[in-house]
Amino acid sequence: MVVDSLDTTFAALSDPTRRAMIERLSRGPASVHGLTKPFALSQQMISKHIAYLVRARIVIKTKRGRESICTLRPQAIKTVSDWTMGYRQFWEESFDKLDAVVKQMKKAEVGHDKK
Repeated sequence: MVVDSLDTTFAALSDPTRRAMIERLSRGPASVHGLTKPFALSQQMISKHIAYLVRARIVIKTKRGRESICTLRPQAIKTVSDWTMGYRQFWEESFDKLDAVVKQMKKAEVGHDKK
């Protein structure tokens, strides 16, 4: 379930326009019209991007009168963050081990040069 969710989320995040929309929504909710302004795209294309973000459960779209308001759903981004943190921890531990080995090799090399 989490992997399927991550697949959808990463697919949504793969597009620079959608990432820019998420960046904008990280500062607060915006109308669909407001999300259209910074892009040289048609309203229809923007709506498709928003629909993709809604399907990926990254964005929630609600009606407020005649306007549709988009709000970022932080839990979706947190899921990605949690998933990547496991790999970050793995790589940091690996680099720490590598650093220790390199230091040990340098010490051995310095000791070998003194002989």
